Amino acid sequence: MKITHYKKVKAEKIEEPEAKGVRMRWVIKKEDGAPNFALRVPEIKPGGHTPYHSHKWEHEVFVKKGRGKLLWEGKTYPLKEGDVIFIPGGEKHQFLNNSRAILEFICVIPIE
Repeated sequence: MKITHYKKVKAEKIEEPEAKGVRMRWVIKKEDGAPNFALRVPEIKPGGHTPYHSHKWEHEVFVKKGRGKLLWEGKTYPLKEGDVIFIPGGEKHQFLNNSRAILEFICVIPIE
């Protein structure tokens, strides 16, 4: 069992060349005893973005705070606080912050 406030988990800068202004909090992971899923909280600074990428696993996402855009398979969708997104595995996607405040969301992915 693990109980903590997510802000107590260190936000790590994403060091990928295609990412800009992204920090990630891995709030629940394999090392916490979670055998199936990881829970992470990305933060994207204004003007920042994740890489435009795909992978075999799905994403379940809840926009916690802020506004932005989702680039998904070549189409752009607006994002706002409270939105819920499901991205199937194998589909290209990117989260972009085109606002003046931090974009923060909760993302669940399987543990490999």
